[in-house]
Amino acid sequence: MPFRCSARRLQLQRLPTPCNASRTVRAPWQCRGVASTANAEKVLFPGALNSEFTNTLEFLRPSKSKGAISTYRCLNQYGEVIDKSTGADTTDEEAIELYKNMVQLSIMDLLMFEAQRQGRLSFYMVSAGEEGISIGSASALHPSDVIFTQYRESGVYLQRGFTLAQFMNQLFANSSDNGLGRNMPVHYGSKELNIHTISSTLATQIPHAAGAAYALKLQNAGIVGRIGAPTAGEETTERVAVCFFGEGAASEGDFHSALNIAATRQVPCIFICRNNGYAISTPTSDQYRGDGIAARGAGYGIDTLRVDGNDIFAVRRAVKEARKLALEDGGRPVLVECMAYRVGHHSTSDDSFAYRQRVEVEDWKRRDNPITRLRKWMEGRGVWDEEKEKKLRSGTRKEVLRAFEEAEKQKKPNIKHAFTDVWEEITEEQRAHVSEMADILKRYPKEYDLEGYEGGAQGLDELLQKR
Repeated sequence: MPFRCSARRLQLQRLPTPCNASRTVRAPWQCRGVASTANAEKVLFPGALNSEFTNTLEFLRPSKSKGAISTYRCLNQYGEVIDKSTGADTTDEEAIELYKNMVQLSIMDLLMFEAQRQGRLSFYMVSAGEEGISIGSASALHPSDVIFTQYRESGVYLQRGFTLAQFMNQLFANSSDNGLGRNMPVHYGSKELNIHTISSTLATQIPHAAGAAYALKLQNAGIVGRIGAPTAGEETTERVAVCFFGEGAASEGDFHSALNIAATRQVPCIFICRNNGYAISTPTSDQYRGDGIAARGAGYGIDTLRVDGNDIFAVRRAVKEARKLALEDGGRPVLVECMAYRVGHHSTSDDSFAYRQRVEVEDWKRRDNPITRLRKWMEGRGVWDEEKEKKLRSGTRKEVLRAFEEAEKQKKPNIKHAFTDVWEEITEEQRAHVSEMADILKRYPKEYDLEGYEGGAQGLDELLQKR
């Protein structure tokens, strides 16, 4: 098409009346690029609607700022309620149950870490110093809320009802494992508890959560039906997506993409960052120069709060309020940064004393941690004492060891599960792979001991016979 002809066509498509000449009253951002009056005090540029005019040339210099974002807490490190008017927002019975779960998580971590050192487990990650974040936040959510975790949120599973047997079955990848042995240890998942399976790849769960929250936004508005089958007796309620990650994961591009799309689409998602001071062997001083992760939430236009992760009551109250905000006006994202200290090693593959002083870790253990702080509060109210503590720890240790020993004795999943659950029916290509594997196992029985696998090699024959 000649240029003159195409230009003429473009001219015919123009609006007959300029926007600023229309008599119809429109919102300023629809028609104007700047303020309409000469003495306007605020800029109306589309990219910064609430910026005020100034004749002072001054750069924002975070390094010279006098103060950082404050950290919310309910209890001080001595277990004393700071604001008597609001209190701890819990009953004594509920607090005791939260405490029992934190102790159980702590004991399980200790025993499983020792089991890995004995060669009975291949891998493990502890939550020492962060028990209040996972258990406190999970206790403030609705059971139907959809959760995406990283790898240090065992407390979320525990608080939601994941049993010791389920933990151990997954760690041993035995025949009772929900994932049928397809994941490495501590990569838990539970469809029944509305918790997506953990992924090894760092930060991928953050954009997944933003996408799920957008689906929930449509569901809450009645645009689409319920996503996922409801649990037995579950009430109809508006749901949010909740995403856990560490401050190290916030250095990944996925974090920024997820927060941006969550903000622009206004989705009901709660982003919970565990800022424990270290990303594997990298301290926060080498990760960023800004004011933690909370400052980034404000940068994306997201409601943000920083909270003391050693204070389980502060975490609970923060997440409760965050959930209310996330469901306001059709949905909005909220960022909660929980400050903590990673007392344990990053994982059983890590020796943290290679990059930090042992005295630093021991000082944090003695000075403050979520379990000790809650215990001080309970003792101050006269609902806990040393005798109850000893009984709890002794009983919990026995329960964990019992579940551990039972899971260790079970056989590995049937080897047919290496091929199932990819397609509804195995493909011809898969059938060829199964046939080849079955042939190798039969020809070299001494090289492949299938005694420890449920069903031995029969499962492969079952797949081949299935049509």
